[in-house]
Amino acid sequence: MWTIIRKEWGQFFSGWMGYVSIAVFLLVTGIMLYFVPEESLLEAGYASLDPFFELSPLLLLILVPAVTMRIFSDEYKMGTFELLKSLPVRNSSLVLGKYFSALFIVFVAILSSLVYVFLLYHLSLNGIDAGSVIGSYIGLIFLAGVYTSLGVYISSLMNNSLAAFMLTAFASFLLYNVFSYFPSLYLGSQNIGYFISLIGVKYHYENMSKGFIALSDLIYFVSIISLFIYQTSIHLSKRKN
Repeated sequence: MWTIIRKEWGQFFSGWMGYVSIAVFLLVTGIMLYFVPEESLLEAGYASLDPFFELSPLLLLILVPAVTMRIFSDEYKMGTFELLKSLPVRNSSLVLGKYFSALFIVFVAILSSLVYVFLLYHLSLNGIDAGSVIGSYIGLIFLAGVYTSLGVYISSLMNNSLAAFMLTAFASFLLYNVFSYFPSLYLGSQNIGYFISLIGVKYHYENMSKGFIALSDLIYFVSIISLFIYQTSIHLSKRKN
């Protein structure tokens, strides 16, 4: 598995694609947080990174598909998938290696955004809510984990990396956002919409963003990630070439 991880890291950062992806993530985030009037931290009047954590799930819809779209689709296209299958590693180790290599790249981008935390801390008069910031970062990492597992799975289904990018972005958006529209849906006296919203990622991410790390949210994220990793492994075991 570590061989796969090192290979993916080296391949991604050997060219301009890796650095540009991370730089664009930070640049767009910085522009939105400091130069867009509605989102600007400088005009908010209080030290809060809420705009960053509200914006990041949408920016990850671009960053994560860009990282995962070639994970398997390029292997199929270049004919190297057969070589991977011939290695003395199990499908589960192969998938986990690909997954953690992609997640590490996304993690580097998220970690780089700590510059905004330090900048806001030094600009504020009374400091920042450390608990909320830590909880939000934990939630953002788990959210990136879900997006990445979905991206790896979709890449394993497709030979075209561009199609994998578009489908991953669309599917991640649906998983994150679509279920949040149901809380107002009632069936008789039962608020069935609330239970439907629990299926979506947004509900659990926003819980963590409040600084409260609940076991139910952790179980949810780990379950979704495990599901997509398992499905990827099953698909690879059935794929011939």
